[in-house]
Amino acid sequence: MLKYIVLLLAVTLAACQPAEESGTDSAADKTAAGESAMKNTRLATVLGAQPEEVQARYQYRHPKETLEFLGIEPGMTVVEGLPGRGWYTKVLLPYLGKDGHLIGANYAMDMWPNFAFANAEFLKTQSTWTTDWPVGAEEWRDQDSATIAAFNFGAMPDSMTGTADAVFLARVLHNLANFDDEGGFLSEAMADVFAVLKPGGVLGIVQHQARDDMSDEFADGSHGYLKKSFVIAAAEQAGFEFVAESDINENPADQPGEDDVVWRLPPTLGTSQDNPELKAEMQAIGESNRMTLMFRKPQ
Repeated sequence: MLKYIVLLLAVTLAACQPAEESGTDSAADKTAAGESAMKNTRLATVLGAQPEEVQARYQYRHPKETLEFLGIEPGMTVVEGLPGRGWYTKVLLPYLGKDGHLIGANYAMDMWPNFAFANAEFLKTQSTWTTDWPVGAEEWRDQDSATIAAFNFGAMPDSMTGTADAVFLARVLHNLANFDDEGGFLSEAMADVFAVLKPGGVLGIVQHQARDDMSDEFADGSHGYLKKSFVIAAAEQAGFEFVAESDINENPADQPGEDDVVWRLPPTLGTSQDNPELKAEMQAIGESNRMTLMFRKPQ
């Protein structure tokens, strides 16, 4: 009888112990914490290796906070909209790592003639962008970096359908919205973004943000700014579910008037090149006020 009572007490005490003391949950938690620490360390290392002029813009672009908010991790397949000269590309390639894949997405070829600067020579370079850009981007990667591919909105290869874990559109949508009446470019691009993602995949948008009290004419993309409500509606119309937003890229000092354009601010400083006093004023404002939104493709 005494043995039975002792055994019963031992079983009862064991059942009352915290779950983590059993070792099962503790091991899982430790593994998750370790993986998170490794991701943070990897991203910090990549960001710390960027040139000083790139790091000087972290105060406005917040790449660490932005990528972490969107849940972009090593090993993922990520589509980067309008990668251009590779500001974010040079971060994503080493961060995604050798098991990752980065796909650059450019504007549709028939959208480019709408830009005033798009002369015949420029259009010729754009016609071969999907092959030229990946070749050029090879200079930004090493054996531990993600592989590279590219496509134009409106001409995404069928082989890319349902392959991406995340799409990242940083300051991409204003031109699509501005020229949408000329060819449905915004809805076309959003359809490709939806198609390229796996079910449950994430769409991350960072976009120059117009105040709600500004006119729709100002916020049509021609000034570089869009209203948050417009962007959310465009994503939801494409089939996405709105998940969350962050204030990490907001800049309350950016208070444009109806005649202002976003390119008056750094880094472009397009309206003050010959006016040192105005340039100093724009530099004091800093880069634009930006919304940071996360959406998800339904499962």
